[in-house]
This record gives sequence, structure tokens and C-alpha cells, in this order.
Amino acid sequence: MTQKFFDVASQAGVQKLLAGIDARQDTMVDTVTAWSRVNSGSRNLDGISRMESLILEAFSALEPEVEFIDLPDGESVTAAGVVEVAPNGRCVRIFKRPDANRRVLMTGHIDTVFAVDHPFQTPVWLDDNTLNGPGVADMKGGIIVMLEALRAFENSPHAASTSWEVLLSPDEETGSLASAAVLADRAVSADIGLTYEPALADGTLAGARKGSGNFAVVVNGKAAHAGREFFNGRNAVVLLAEIIADLSALTGGRPGLTVNPAVISGGVAPNVVPDTAVCRFNVRLEEPGDSGWFLAELDKIVERFSARDGFSVSLHGGINRPPKAISDANQLLMDAIAHCGAQLGLTINYVATGGCCEGNNLAAAGLPNVDTLGVRGGLIHSAEEFVLVDSFAERAKLSALILIAFASGLLDDVLAAKANTKA
Repeated sequence: MTQKFFDVASQAGVQKLLAGIDARQDTMVDTVTAWSRVNSGSRNLDGISRMESLILEAFSALEPEVEFIDLPDGESVTAAGVVEVAPNGRCVRIFKRPDANRRVLMTGHIDTVFAVDHPFQTPVWLDDNTLNGPGVADMKGGIIVMLEALRAFENSPHAASTSWEVLLSPDEETGSLASAAVLADRAVSADIGLTYEPALADGTLAGARKGSGNFAVVVNGKAAHAGREFFNGRNAVVLLAEIIADLSALTGGRPGLTVNPAVISGGVAPNVVPDTAVCRFNVRLEEPGDSGWFLAELDKIVERFSARDGFSVSLHGGINRPPKAISDANQLLMDAIAHCGAQLGLTINYVATGGCCEGNNLAAAGLPNVDTLGVRGGLIHSAEEFVLVDSFAERAKLSALILIAFASGLLDDVLAAKANTKA
């Protein structure tokens, strides 16, 4: 039987498992509403810890093993150009039957983009099927989809032969800088990866993804009175403006490469020559090899402007997610997931995107994965973020079918293609 024609929905007992997911639809909606009220913005380690507890309580019904992986501290650059230590918290591994022959890695993140002092803190119903709230789609809703799919899977006869692992990070929204090594390590131990970023509102999933890097360039000059001693000063803001022009000019230097100077700070008063200026910027790239070219160009910019009399220029950050190309194994996995969707009456399409997520990290480690298996929603990273609540049961059933198909050996051509890629 080829992958294209496998039928998992008609296996004995599967319809009963799917009906069980439907029966928990209201529970899923109640859970995401409650979780949305807990602020777990990146760097809010207290809020992330509270979410950890709620998640572990919910997953305890599966009787899994749990491991906490402390992450190294990172760094952040303040608006004043000061480099500060930034604690990252820890990853949570929730797993079962780690010695089984078939291994699936399911990843997600606890953090949201909404800081503890952000005005967007409370979920609100927009209509009977649309819930607006922080994290309802990205990705507290996705974690609930994972949970309910696994709950159904654990009641299937194939569960005993399969190892599953849920890896939740606290820093995805800041680029997974600290958790990247953990993602790579766990990817090597798995056969396929499933990640629970939200799908688009119409159900479309992400295919290929661009890579991404976040940087900060800090210019230090010399302060002076703008009237009495103007020519004794070294205006960091002016030099930064020149640097930003050169950064922006790198856009298009490689096909699809874009540079976005985004957040700028500097100066203290109009009558003071500013001695410090900072620009935070992002790069997106299509090809893995483009990162070397881009970093070399950044080094040239820093060297050129650091040579200016009375100035110093420093660069912080890096390429944190390489581009996600679609390997043969990844394409087979995408096709299989589309086929599982068809058995539920869903049309699953894929679209290339400039966005990136943990799926980039998994692909870079050689793990075929699909990374938008969460709820249907939209306007994420804004106070208009919403989830279409009928997608909770829909997407949990899709993941349950994927898990059953994988455990039944119906995705073995994905594993064969993955092995051929390594060879």
C-alpha cells in the first residue's frame, strides 16, 4: 500500500476516538480561555512558570515522564546601548515510552509576545466562533490541540509501539536563541516532527520558510553641548543613520533577502550631541548559504564605520533560524498529512512563508516536520489575535490521525526518505 492511498480513519475504533475528541470541544475552549488570562510573555518567568504548572496538570492525565531543561542566560541590548543579562528559563519535556522504535517529536512554546504590562491581557468573544485573546492561537491553543490528540492516541492499540515527546520552550517568540540547542538535540532523537503554531484562518499550513536573524547595532560617539561645543561632539545618531542606509541597501543582495531596520533609539535632549544610538534590525533569507554572505557584509559595515574618528560600533545578535527547505522526506510527510486531512473532509494546502518558527530548527537538524498543526486563527502578534474555536476538535482529530498513521507504519516512506537523505 503506498502512502497516497492509505486509510487510517476506517481502522477499527478510530471513529470512536475521533468522537471522543468532539465530545471534549467545550472543555478545550474553556481551557484556552482560562490559559489566555495567564500572562506568559517572553521574559515574564513568573507567568511562564504559572503556565508550566497548568500545562503539566492538564498533561498529567496521560501519565507521562517530565524533564526540565534549564537554559543558559542570554543577552539583551537596552535602548541606551547597554548589554544586559537576560534569563531564559527552562524547556519542559513531557514524554512517554522513550525506548519505543517509532519516535515523534511535538514542539511548542509557552511564551507569548505580550509583556506583563501590555494592555492586551483578557480574552473576549467576538462572535459565536471567534475568540480574541492573548495566546489563544499562538500558541496556547496549539498546546491544547497536542494534548487532546495525544489523549485520543493513548486510547488506540498502536500507542504502545510509539514514543512521543512534547517539548515546550519559553523563548520561541524571542527567536529560540537559548532553546535552539535543545531543539536540535531532541530532533536528532526523533523520526518526524509536528509543531503547533497556528494554521491560517482558512486552514492553510506553512511549507517552506525563510530563515531569520535578529541584531542590534550600537554606536558610541561623544556627547557635547549642541551650541557651545558642537564640533567637539561625535553625533552617534547621525552615524547610525548612515549605517541604517547601508543595512537597508543589503535588501535584495541575495534573492529574497530582506533587511528591516525596525527599532531606533538615541539621544537625551535636542541641545545635546548624542553619544549613543541603537538600531535593532531583522534579516530574512531564503537560502542557507546566504547567511555567510550577509554576516560578512555586516562585518564590513561595522569595520568601515568604526574607523570614523571618535566613534565605536558594535554588533550583537545573529542568525537564529536557518531557512527551512522542503526535503523529499518533508514533502512526503506534508502529503501524508494532507491525506489525513482529506479523510476528515479537510482540504490541506501549503504555502511558502517569510515567517519562521521551531520548524526551521527541526529541519536544520534533519527532521522532516510540519509546523502549523495548531488551531485555525489569525492576526497573531497583535491585540486582534483570534482563534476560530471550531478548529479545536478539527485540528486535534487531524493530529490524532497523523499519530495513528505514523504508529501503524503508514508513514514509513517518510522514514525511508529521511534515511536516504542522511546516506
